[in-house]
Amino acid sequence: MIDLNQTLKELATPDLVYKPWCIQYPDTEVSYELNSRLIHLLWKFHGLAGEDPDKHLKECHVVSSTMRPHDIYEDYVTMKAFPVSLDGVAKNWLYLQPDPINIWTNMKRRFLEKFFPASRTTS
Repeated sequence: MIDLNQTLKELATPDLVYKPWCIQYPDTEVSYELNSRLIHLLWKFHGLAGEDPDKHLKECHVVSSTMRPHDIYEDYVTMKAFPVSLDGVAKNWLYLQPDPINIWTNMKRRFLEKFFPASRTTS
């Protein structure tokens, strides 16, 4: 809620209370960290007009499936790797998601709705 009696200085001060991260990972009995040697294989998606968001999702899936140990779900690893693959406008988009995302299918849908709209399909 916005306080209408705030000064200009108070309005310009950054909010130090962070919103929770939109990605919610499922609870697993096994802890998992991304393999730092494979993270560099992730292509960066910036959200620019010439980039192919569908191809980016496929590449992210290929790299994350390479990182996956046998006892961890593939979607879990992909959800961990995906934020690392974003930069610029695309990273800002992820930070501004209003609702939690806990399933890779939902993440792909939201990502494509933003960066591969129906209007682009016809062109």
